[in-house]
Amino acid sequence: MAVTPRFRKDAVAVPVEKHPVDETLPPLKMFTSGLQHVAAMYAGVVAPPMIVGPAVGLSATETAFLMGASLFTAGLATLLQTLGFWKIGAKLPFVNGVSFAGVTPMIAIAKGEGANAIPVIFGAIIVAGVLGFFAAPYFGRLVRFFPPVVTGTVITLIGVSLLPVAFNWSQGGNRTATDYGSVKNIAMAAATLAIVLVMRKFLRGFLQQISILLGLVAGTLIALPLGMANFDAVKNADLIGFPTPFHFGAPQFQVAAIISMCIVMLVCMTESTADILALGKIVDRPADAKTIEGGLRADALGSAVSPLFNGFMCSAFAQNIGLVAMTKVRSRFVVAAGGGILIALGLCPIAASVIGVVPLPVLGGAGVVLFGSVAASGIQTLAGAAMEKGENALIVAAALGIGLIPIAAPGFYHAFPKDLLVVLDSGISTGCVVAIALNLAFNHLGAKKGAATAADPVPVH
Repeated sequence: MAVTPRFRKDAVAVPVEKHPVDETLPPLKMFTSGLQHVAAMYAGVVAPPMIVGPAVGLSATETAFLMGASLFTAGLATLLQTLGFWKIGAKLPFVNGVSFAGVTPMIAIAKGEGANAIPVIFGAIIVAGVLGFFAAPYFGRLVRFFPPVVTGTVITLIGVSLLPVAFNWSQGGNRTATDYGSVKNIAMAAATLAIVLVMRKFLRGFLQQISILLGLVAGTLIALPLGMANFDAVKNADLIGFPTPFHFGAPQFQVAAIISMCIVMLVCMTESTADILALGKIVDRPADAKTIEGGLRADALGSAVSPLFNGFMCSAFAQNIGLVAMTKVRSRFVVAAGGGILIALGLCPIAASVIGVVPLPVLGGAGVVLFGSVAASGIQTLAGAAMEKGENALIVAAALGIGLIPIAAPGFYHAFPKDLLVVLDSGISTGCVVAIALNLAFNHLGAKKGAATAADPVPVH
C-alpha cells in the first residue's frame, strides 16, 4: 500500500497512510485509466436506450438523444458514487450506469401506453428512486430475503428476457422491411458474433475486456461496403448539446408502472449490495454497513434524478469491478474521471449518435454475447445457491417458468386488466415476486433456527 507523508498538528512526524482508494494519480494516467472504464461500460450504457427507444416508437435521432442522456446521467451517478457527499456514495471506484433490469418492464409499459410511455416510465423511475433513497438505511435488514436463489433467478431472467431483442436485431429490426430475416442480415449478425468470440479468445488484458465494443467496430467496417450502415443519426446530430430536462414531456405517475419499477429498484439495490461487497474486498477496504448504505443512496438518488435529464434507472456495472481487479488501479478518482468523460460524451450528441451507424444485425450479433453474459452471470450466482438444500430447485423452477411466460407465450395475459399487464408482461417483475414469495414460504416461514437454507448472505461475485 502506498504511503503519502501527512503529519498531525501535534508536530510529531508520524506519516499517516493514505489508502490507494483515496489516492490521486498523475493527470494523464487519471484520464487514460478513466477512459478504460468508459470503454468497458459504453456498450452496456447505450444498449438499454437502444432497445427502449424503438419500443416506444422513437426515431433514430430521438433514440440517439436518449443514448446521450443515458451517458450523461451515468456520469452523474458515477460521480455520486465515487466522490459522494453527506451520507451519499460508497466512495469506492464504483461505476454506475443504466440498469438492464429495467428494460423489460419499460417495454411492458410501452405496450400499454404507446406514445405516452416515456413520461410514464420516467414518473415511475422517479418514485422508485425516491423510495429506494429512503429505504437504503433499512435495506440491510431485507437483504436476507434476496439470497442467491432469488438474485440468481432474477439476473438469469434479465438476460433471457433480453435475448429476443438481440434476435430481432439480427434479422434487421424492422419486421415490415422486405429484407427482415434475410440471409444477408443473419450472416452479418453471425459474423459479428464470431468476431467477438475470436477476440475474446485471443486478446488479452484490457482489449479482451472491450471485445464487444471492438466487435461492433469490426462488424460495422464489414457492413459499410455492403451498404448496411445508416448515417442519418450522425448527420442530424449537433456537436454540442445539453439533454433538455423533460424533453419528452413532464413525468406521469401511474400505479402499475410505479409498482413494476419499484420491484426493479429492489433488484438493483440487491445487485449493488453484492457488488459493493465484492469491490470492497478487491480494493482491500471491506464494505461496512455505512458504505453499503451510502452506495445504495447514490444508486437511488442517481435513479431519481436521471429522468430529469431523460435518463433511466442507474445501478452498478459489475464488468468495471473486474477491470479494477485486472488493472490493480484502485483510486476512486480514476473512476470519477471516467464519470467526467461520460458527462462530456453526453454533452456531445454526435458522439452518442455514432452508435446509430452500427447496423442492427451487427448489434444483434454482439447482443447475443452481451445479453447472454447477463444470463450467464445469473447462472453463476445460482451455482452458489445451495440447490441441493430444501426446495431451492423448486423455487428456481417455478420462478423461471412463470418469468418466461411473456417470452414464450406473449399473449398469455391478454384477458387481464390493462393496468395489470404492465407488471405481468414483465417476466423480470413476475419472476422476482414469485422467487421472493417462494423463498419466504420455503426458507423463512416455519424454518428451524440455524437450519441451512437458501437465505444465506448475498454472495460476492
